Amino acid sequence: MGRTGIQLLFAGTIFSSAFLLFLVQPLIAKQILPWFGGSAAVWSICMVFFQVVLLAGYAYSDWVTRRLRVRAQAALHVTLLLASLAFLPLVVAARWKPTGSEDPAWLILGLLFATIGLPYFLLSTTGPLVQSWVARTPWGAQVYRYFSLSNLASLLSLLSYPGLIEPRSSMLQQARGWSWGYGVFVVLCAGTTLLVAYLWPQAVPSPAAPGRAAAAGSEKPPRWTDGLLWLVLPALASWLLLAVTNHITQNVAAVPFLWILPLSLYLFTFVLCFESDRWYRRGVFLPLAAGVLLLCAFGLQHHIGSDVRTGLPIYVGGLFVLCMFLHGETARLRPAPRYLTRFYLMLSLGGALGGAMVGLVAPHVLPAYYELGIGLMLTALVAAAVLRQRTWLRNSSVALAACCAFFLMAQIGSDRSDARHLLRNFHGALITFDVRRLHPSDSVRLLSHGSIKHGEQFLDPWRRREPTTYYGATSGIGRAMAAAPAGPRRVGLIGLGAGTLASYGRSGDVYRIYEINPQVFELADSEFTFLRDSPARIERVLGDARLALEREPPQDFDLLAVDAFSGDAVPVHLLTAQAMDVYLRHMKPGGVVAFHVTNRFLELAPVVARIAEVKGLHAVLVSDDAEASKWLNPTDWVLVARDPDVLAREPLRAAALPIVPPAGARPWTDDFNNLLGVLK
Repeated sequence: MGRTGIQLLFAGTIFSSAFLLFLVQPLIAKQILPWFGGSAAVWSICMVFFQVVLLAGYAYSDWVTRRLRVRAQAALHVTLLLASLAFLPLVVAARWKPTGSEDPAWLILGLLFATIGLPYFLLSTTGPLVQSWVARTPWGAQVYRYFSLSNLASLLSLLSYPGLIEPRSSMLQQARGWSWGYGVFVVLCAGTTLLVAYLWPQAVPSPAAPGRAAAAGSEKPPRWTDGLLWLVLPALASWLLLAVTNHITQNVAAVPFLWILPLSLYLFTFVLCFESDRWYRRGVFLPLAAGVLLLCAFGLQHHIGSDVRTGLPIYVGGLFVLCMFLHGETARLRPAPRYLTRFYLMLSLGGALGGAMVGLVAPHVLPAYYELGIGLMLTALVAAAVLRQRTWLRNSSVALAACCAFFLMAQIGSDRSDARHLLRNFHGALITFDVRRLHPSDSVRLLSHGSIKHGEQFLDPWRRREPTTYYGATSGIGRAMAAAPAGPRRVGLIGLGAGTLASYGRSGDVYRIYEINPQVFELADSEFTFLRDSPARIERVLGDARLALEREPPQDFDLLAVDAFSGDAVPVHLLTAQAMDVYLRHMKPGGVVAFHVTNRFLELAPVVARIAEVKGLHAVLVSDDAEASKWLNPTDWVLVARDPDVLAREPLRAAALPIVPPAGARPWTDDFNNLLGVLK
């Protein structure tokens, strides 16, 4: 095999490993997302897992290259590659489904290790290990370009999933396709490993090429300060990635797939900074980084940071500039090829630490999303350390850190002054606050989850039982309540919020409430009175509603309100044909299933209508513009029933509209859905 052929084999192995590495992330997250209520936090925990296993892979690569001869490395690695095939196909076992009492974060980490642990570990070893072998070849000075290639492959993989793969294949097909791809990777990687062991068993890493890269990668051992920066700079980049993602998806725009944008830019900065020294220039990016640090920190306590028209470009653009600075400075410190695996080990350790701080630690120690402000302040302090040789730059960075700290304290102070309660856990951050209006009887108490309002109640005791927001008498659910049987009713509620729907309860009624977040129950009891004021008997079920309904005996509901759709964390598993079967098992023959599909970004009504059509059911849309009351929000509810006469009762008939699903639309199932296809 000639030099070109060997280079193509190296490149193909690295490209395939990086492509599969990032393709498996949305694929596996989508499999387990329904089990945890569709929470956006699932992605953050998955990211922590991926970063930790990536660290383990880099540690392995560093150890074997320093401790084992090339042929021993080859024997060990090929053995592990063959053993990893036992994990295929890539399907999460049903025994990992939660019961509702576990800590979701640790359960997710456990199932990921058991399902994808070894294959993902070996994919993560490929980049540094193969690059260490490339360094032993006559063209080894070009080794860092292979790192840029791997990040390019990761970026292409990430972008191809929502646009090309997800809309055209079921989850089972995706799992099988990935498994076949992994088999091809095993062949390529094993071939590369054996070829290196045969051709260069005794070779040592080649010296760096002359020029600036040579200066950055001289043969002298790196200083301990360089090693520390190898850790800290990538840690802050990872920290900012997750913190910005949390901020824009929770507080700016709850848009599906929005998390892809910051992750893509994060990877793109790796591609640019390690492809060549020409992309990162201090004269350009230092002033840009200073500007966006101030702007991003200011936006956390000002409306420009939460308005989608200004907040999205500020934080997405800011992330790109700051990651260019952090990754560019990391690339300037890259060592000679002989220290390459140690460099990647520290880089991955930093990424894992940054991700763990935001994904695992912050939800337990911070009452709201303050990690972004903290990350901005730390970035300015690290800039002072990086630029310590130039006094005015160091002092300017310290001043920037002080400004970021000031804006962070202003953000915290604003939250503290307005909020009655700030609570946060795996499922997100909840805040309750009072809105005082000119007329005291119009004042309300609100419950918000990020940028999404989850209910409000009048503070006036005489108006406390008045339905508000999405649940007025003219809304779909209000009309369905009025059309329900006159006698005692059994009502199921999926999603509690402030508990507003309990205001429709009557003596003799039973309201069975399914809620995945225990803190929502806490606030509904302590901050609102809908539940305790209701004459109905209230039953509570903690955990994912669909999993609970699958385990329970038939409940004989007259009405089931599926009210868990808000923002980007759309619980798709509640909108599938299999979910409809679960609901029908719990309904009386004349019962109604009401889906709350109000959403700024997704057209969900045709999804429900298509499933109803396939199941031989009847569905209507009730859109309420709420013009008659300034205390209500415009809403869309889809009502589904076995009997069309049920949907023709008054007051439903007066507002019911037919729904025509798009021609040829595939019904969503547990194995197939397409959020991209229903974007407005």
